Amino acid sequence: MRSQQRRRSGAVGVLAAAATLALMTACAGGPAAEEEAPDEPLQFFLSGDANQGGGFAHMAELYEEETGVEVEIVDIANEDLPTKLKNAAQANDLPALARVGGIDPVWKDLTVDLASVTEGSDIRTDLAAVDEDGKVLSVPTDITAVGLFINKTLFDQAGVAYPTSPDDIWTWDEYVAAVKQVQANTGATYGMVMDRSSHRLKAFLYEFGSDYFQPDEDGQFETNGATKEALEYFASLNDDSFMPRSVWLSDGDPNGLFKSGDVVAYMSGSWQIADFAVNIADFEWESVRMPKQPVRSTNYGNAANIVVFEGSGQEDAALAFVEWLYEPENYRELAETSGFLPVIDGLEVTYSSNAEDFELYNEEIAASDPIAAKIKKNDLAYEVLGVTTEGDPVRDETVKYLNGEQDVDTTIQNILDQLSDQLGALP
Repeated sequence: MRSQQRRRSGAVGVLAAAATLALMTACAGGPAAEEEAPDEPLQFFLSGDANQGGGFAHMAELYEEETGVEVEIVDIANEDLPTKLKNAAQANDLPALARVGGIDPVWKDLTVDLASVTEGSDIRTDLAAVDEDGKVLSVPTDITAVGLFINKTLFDQAGVAYPTSPDDIWTWDEYVAAVKQVQANTGATYGMVMDRSSHRLKAFLYEFGSDYFQPDEDGQFETNGATKEALEYFASLNDDSFMPRSVWLSDGDPNGLFKSGDVVAYMSGSWQIADFAVNIADFEWESVRMPKQPVRSTNYGNAANIVVFEGSGQEDAALAFVEWLYEPENYRELAETSGFLPVIDGLEVTYSSNAEDFELYNEEIAASDPIAAKIKKNDLAYEVLGVTTEGDPVRDETVKYLNGEQDVDTTIQNILDQLSDQLGALP
């Protein structure tokens, strides 16, 4: 955390620079050329800042201390934010900037180019939305990654070991055997739960060597044989003993099941660390490396992105704030306050708690198979094009397969057909 002295010196520096500039222009006989602070605060729409330690609110306070420019954090429920921004765009009443889950075609052309933020930086531009002309539509604020949590208390009680180093990573077969042994020795009701999400399923497929679902040059989607093997394996786990069928078939709550202490492991992601640190007190939990079979990979991506909007009359001031926010010293403070996996390569972040968990996720991202980056690149390209699917074909067709409504070959073909029809070719 910065000292008060640093904050004061920053503010003094800004004021001194402004005074010098004013004196120079006055001597030249012209009007003062310094840029005054906006008359109104910069509205910054986002979701969940309070849940992430109030990191953006904290940085807004620092920015006002250093520059005199007020940034008003408007925290909106995640499910409401996309609609609110669409309505604001249609009413010509967008905020100065926002932190969003993705680029929306409704306001895509109303964004300011953020190339000045990324140029010359170590920001992960592979996670930024960049259009075919090179315009940087958004910059990632943090990275999330799929990962595995275990109930350490149950493992210890059962006397079963688990991997503790990158040189000792279990396969899915070894992991399943270990979890079943913990179940048998402790009487735990379920072996594991996994979020009902294609985001989680992607990582699972990658680990079996799947190429996932990709378009050819004509926009026809295809996959490889490992996808079928992985889906069949996943179906075998959803047996109401190892995994509760209620999670994927009827939208049961995996988070709540794991927190009950009656589930051995949970495949979810890095965003759970802050929640578990506060809300699990009845047992010890631990982040562990995910299995491979035979591929080591997670599924990672930009948790959210910052965009600056045109039309507010505050474009320059908003862009200046974003440029300041991504200066390494400032971004480090944001990451430490919010518990973010950093989007600036090589940036050392010191977390006040659960540092080993964040370190493990950074390791998993770095060790991931190239397929994870390739699919993420495709996803961002479709996002920039404004092309989306109806619902989530990968998840929805997998649910039908798990429910016995169709076989695995039909499931894969349905996914390929829907993605081909709805997404098509990439430029």
